[in-house]
This record gives sequence, structure tokens and C-alpha cells, in this order.
Amino acid sequence: MRLPAQTTRAGDGPDTPRRAGPVARLDRAAGGLVADVALYGLSAAFALVTALTSTLLPHRAWGAVAAWTYLAACLVAGAQLLLRRPAHRMTLTWVAWAGVALLPLVMQAVQRAGGRADRAQEEVLVVEHMGQRLADTGTPYLGPEAISALPPGEQLLGYAPYQPGMAVFGLPRAAFGDVWWTDARVWFALVTAGALVAAVRLLRSHPVRAVQFATVFPICALTLATGGDDLPVLALSLLALACCASGRFTAAGLAIGVAAALKLFALPVLAVLLVLAYTSGNLRRFAPLALGVPLIALLPAAVDSDAFAENVIRFPLGHGLVTSPAQSPFPGYLITQAVPGGRYVAAALLVAAALAIAVLLVRRPPRTAATAALFCGYGLLAAILLMPTTRFGYLLYPLALLVWSPALRPAGPQQTHSYERTTP
Repeated sequence: MRLPAQTTRAGDGPDTPRRAGPVARLDRAAGGLVADVALYGLSAAFALVTALTSTLLPHRAWGAVAAWTYLAACLVAGAQLLLRRPAHRMTLTWVAWAGVALLPLVMQAVQRAGGRADRAQEEVLVVEHMGQRLADTGTPYLGPEAISALPPGEQLLGYAPYQPGMAVFGLPRAAFGDVWWTDARVWFALVTAGALVAAVRLLRSHPVRAVQFATVFPICALTLATGGDDLPVLALSLLALACCASGRFTAAGLAIGVAAALKLFALPVLAVLLVLAYTSGNLRRFAPLALGVPLIALLPAAVDSDAFAENVIRFPLGHGLVTSPAQSPFPGYLITQAVPGGRYVAAALLVAAALAIAVLLVRRPPRTAATAALFCGYGLLAAILLMPTTRFGYLLYPLALLVWSPALRPAGPQQTHSYERTTP
């Protein structure tokens, strides 16, 4: 007897019922609503605990606002579950994101413009200082001598461990002064929203879970509302993957090129997509913008190359004049603290992991955007765990990339669940 095509199609992946594991079954239960209720409920608890216990005042302010929105989203998702109506899950996701990220962001920006100095993380100040220095001197960086001349309590803020392109987000404040809409987070949010909306429009499926992990997932929402510099980098990387999935390699090159001009975290994604472009015969379309944009963005760094090296290379690796506060208890940090010569041991492990992934890329190169997303996710996860200086919030990169992988697969007629179909 011939089995139905829905259960025997090669490449159906996680949407094939007979192959789905327990996690996939839980994710799809009741059209995804069971997992939605859990996500919003747990996120509400996280936000409440953050509001009550965090030692960072911007985080406490975020939690006090976000907890109510998460709770409301949980109740709405619960009602959808009872009524068995998952049709508006994506709408709820966008509305929830407005409440858990954009609303607290604007509130903090307004309060900060009104004189509250405790309504932004240090990253926001650093990016705005980059913009001011770029406008004044032509380079966003201070050299080692200039940093050492600062008072000890201000030397940390003298560092700018980002690519020169990040300074663009600080230019509005440099040009128009201290008003709420010149806050760098506002511009982070605009780029993030534009990139995510464009990515979703390019995909043939409706990746609700993928969008949730880039928007309402607490790490992402908290980061955007209080600091925000990682979110446009992540969103542009996801847009680049979506462009590759839809065959738009020129646009993908532009998206990942801009991301790489902002932060070094985009470089592993760029490297993987270069391999994907090569294996798919699209290297000539992808490479010029993917490599050209970050190279052009380095022009301001040419004003003082030693300042660039001090800020972007030595400081993140722990060789700056001051120690980076990015010290989450991941293996790389623990090794540097507990093992003699641990910094070199952690660096060796990081290089070994990079070489292992490079060998895999050569021997089994990605041929689809979905596979490329897996390479990027696992590669960045290894890097974050092994880096001597890192932050817990950096996990938003691998988590979002790994969850986006299924959404990047070509959507076939047999891959859409009956409760999600909108056309016969």
C-alpha cells in the first residue's frame, strides 16, 4: 500500500508527523498555542523577577512594564487555545513586541531626555559617543593614550568595541542634541523592525516561532529596550539568510555587509554565507556588497589604526587598558579565571572550535539557507561559550539563528498544517 505523500515526502523535515520529535510535537501542539502560552507566561515571570531583583536600573524599569504586556499576551494566547483559533498568532507576536520592547524603550528614552541618568545601559552612551567623535574628529575611536588620560572611572566608557558603522546610530544625538528620538536605541529599533518585517515578507511560510525568538523572547526584548546594539546586527543577519532562501543574493550581500560594518558578531555569518553563495553559484552576486560595505565602513578607522585595534581587537580579547565588564560564567571565562594561563587555553579552544567548523564548511558546505543558519547558530554558540569575555545576552544570536533555520526551508504544499492553511 502506498502511504500518503504527507508522511513520505523526502525533505519534509520537522513538519513530517512520523519524524517529529517530542520538542517539535510540543511546539506544534494546538497549532503552536500551547508553546505560545508557555512562552508568554514564563516571560512574564522573568520580567517580574527582573523588575523586583535586578541590580541594573534600566532592567528593573523594563521588567516593570514588560511583565504586564507578557501577562496580557499570555491571557490572549490562552483564550486562543481554548477557542482553538491560532489564526492571529503572528499579529499577537508583533503587538506583544510593541509592548515588551518598543514601549519600554520609548519610555526610557523620554525619561532619559528629561534628566534620568539611569535609563540607559552603557552601550547606548558608548554608541552616542562614537557618533559625536565621528562628527568631531572623523574617527569614532579614542587611542590608548587618550583613554589612559581619562579619569579611572571614565576609561571604560572611552572604549568603543564595535565596527565603525555603529557610530551612525549616534549621529542623530550629535546633530540634534538630547531629545528622546535621538536616543541610539530608537534608531536600533527602527532598523531592527525594518529588517525583520522584510525578512518575514520574503519567506513563503509564516514563521511565528522564529519571529518570537527575535522579538518577544525576553533576552531580545530586554536588550532592545535597555541597550539595543545587538538587535540590528541580528535582524540584518536574519534578513540576509531570508534573502538567500529566496534567491536574492545581491540583497543578502548588502544586508550582511551592513551587519558586519556594525559588529564583529556578523562576520561568522558572513563567512558561512560566502560558502553558501559559492556552492550555489551566486558568489559574484553576493560577495561585492558583503565584503565591500564593511571595508568601506573601515575608512574612518584609517584615521588612527592603533585606536581601532585598541577598541575592536585588544579590548574584547582582554588586553585593553581596563577589563571588560562582559564576564558571564561561561566556560571561556571560567577557564581564564581558574586555570593557570587560562586566557591562552581559552583562546586555543576558541581557535580549535573555529578550525573544526571551517573543516566542516569545506567538507560539507551548506547548500541551503536553512543549513547555513545551523552553521551560524552552532558556530556562534561555540564562540560565545569559549570567549574569555562575553555576556549572557549574546545568546540571542545563536538561539534566534537556530530557531530560524526551519523557517528558511522551502515551503511545499505538504508542509503546511491544516489549521494554518488559508487557501485550498
